[in-house]
Amino acid sequence: MEQFILLVFLKRSGVKQRRTSWQDGVLGTNCPIPPNTNWTYKFQLKDQIGTYTYFPSTKIHKAAGGFGGLNIAQRSVISIPYPAPDAEFTLLIGDWYKPNHKVLRRLLDLGKTLPLPDALLINGQKDIDVFTGEAGKTYKFRVSNVGIATSINFQIQDHSLKLIEVEGAHTLQETYKSLDIHIGQSMTFLVTLDKSVGDYYIVASSRFAEANLTTTATLRYSGSNRKVSGQLPIDPTMDLDWSMKQARTIRLNLTANAARPNPQGSFHYGTIPVLRTLQLANSKSILNGKLRYAVNGISHINPSTPLKLADYFNIPGIFDLNTIKDVPSSSSLVKFGTSVIGLTLHDFAEIIFQNNENTIQSWHMDGSSFYVVGFGNGIWTPDVRKTYNLVDGITRYTVQVYPKSWTAILVSLDNKGMWNLRSAIWENRYLGQELYMRVWSNEQSLYTETNVPSNALFCGKAKHLPKF
Repeated sequence: MEQFILLVFLKRSGVKQRRTSWQDGVLGTNCPIPPNTNWTYKFQLKDQIGTYTYFPSTKIHKAAGGFGGLNIAQRSVISIPYPAPDAEFTLLIGDWYKPNHKVLRRLLDLGKTLPLPDALLINGQKDIDVFTGEAGKTYKFRVSNVGIATSINFQIQDHSLKLIEVEGAHTLQETYKSLDIHIGQSMTFLVTLDKSVGDYYIVASSRFAEANLTTTATLRYSGSNRKVSGQLPIDPTMDLDWSMKQARTIRLNLTANAARPNPQGSFHYGTIPVLRTLQLANSKSILNGKLRYAVNGISHINPSTPLKLADYFNIPGIFDLNTIKDVPSSSSLVKFGTSVIGLTLHDFAEIIFQNNENTIQSWHMDGSSFYVVGFGNGIWTPDVRKTYNLVDGITRYTVQVYPKSWTAILVSLDNKGMWNLRSAIWENRYLGQELYMRVWSNEQSLYTETNVPSNALFCGKAKHLPKF
């Protein structure tokens, strides 16, 4: 049996773990769970609603089907900004490989790239799953991209998708024919069965990928005796401008309540002074004859002692806040390092993801949601700030960065801890495209951070330290 950390609380997709980065389930915060043992995560979901996923955070078990969905409903005292659906469905869509996860991991350990995926699957099946509903009724579809390498486009033949929620945020209720969903992202739609009784294709197809992959499921009206037919509805697979324009239409519903009774728009993020700007540029390189990925010239290496333990117990020699810089170097040189950026609790930060590669990127942040305020082609410059959406940018945890483009986010650093910021593309992250944000204050208070869990695992240089 292999060692792994199981993210049973879905931190991969945006559960905030408020005050409890001890429970984050990544190598920077937790020791691996030894074989033939177990570890219990404890966390609260009181300030979140929405559609999320979970999966093991190490190795590459996700490619072998190690994932699931977690749907957080609103409290009964909080109204939803749409008519209650008659039922709901969860669709976990992702790429699939014929080689097993151990073969894929060996390739990465050898410094080689992964092969192209062989298929897309919906809930672990290809062209099989059936979702049945009654004519005239409306259903909630929770759709997540659980793949490791492939962005997808999602649509239902002859039916409209009314977008209502993205990763815990209620959206303006725009209607779409199809929507792009990138690696690690989740979206929720309302679909009304307002067509003739019959069967209709549910289609997921690859976007911005070398392999043109398509999979289907079936939306079946009760009493249907008409099988799916006609040409599969598939949008162009490489239309960058179309996708970027669509992304800009996904905006926050300012008057709706999410997990709390106050409207989502009551936090006027566009008026808050930015106290820190980070420009993070991803890159690809060969180090010591092996493929590596990097952020601002640093290809991240996880130390044997989790960063959270090293920080809490002041263990020297584990990380240095000067290893990675706030802006990319003018040099193309890439080197190994343990990347930790020091940030101050309650600061408001601007982060620019700069993608100079020809492939799409997908970035995920633990510990906080962020406002997506801008997308653009080419190199980011301060002048483009005037194009930012400072009113109703969507809040989410995972955001795409288009090829040869940039994406800008704003984030309130209101959650103390050691938080992972990483590529959601498994190869990139496994081979170094990640870093940690140390959100810190000198105040020692249970209001800002909980104590070390009583069942905390100690390893590395912390292995023999007294826990309490």
